[in-house]
Amino acid sequence: MRQFTGKFTRISAEGYDEFLKALNVGFLLRKAATASTPVMEITEVDGTWSMKTSTTLKAMELKFKLGVPFDEETTDGRKCTTTVTMKGNQLITEQKAKEKGVQDVTAVRTFEDDKLTITMTMGGVSSTHVYKRD
Repeated sequence: MRQFTGKFTRISAEGYDEFLKALNVGFLLRKAATASTPVMEITEVDGTWSMKTSTTLKAMELKFKLGVPFDEETTDGRKCTTTVTMKGNQLITEQKAKEKGVQDVTAVRTFEDDKLTITMTMGGVSSTHVYKRD
């Protein structure tokens, strides 16, 4: 089984600005998000997982148990019921919007020995981020 826990630093992002536009994220927040170099730290203790993502401007943390839905307010302000599951070498995050007219988002984190690839999809729009393992 792949090592899911550790610290990862983003080294590339494709389609991120378009993805954020589709989420109705404002210009300034989009520019800050695309210019930043986030560091993600993933830990697990006794079945409780934590994914903490930090930039120079902001830090956010998700705590969850695999397969157990929880309430989340995303950094772009969406209120979701979120569930994280594990399949092979992937952690799959499904955000189901609580409000009508707000998009659902799926993020698939694929773990390899030295990197983590995250593909976020909303409707027909997707963005791929590559992180190197620190």
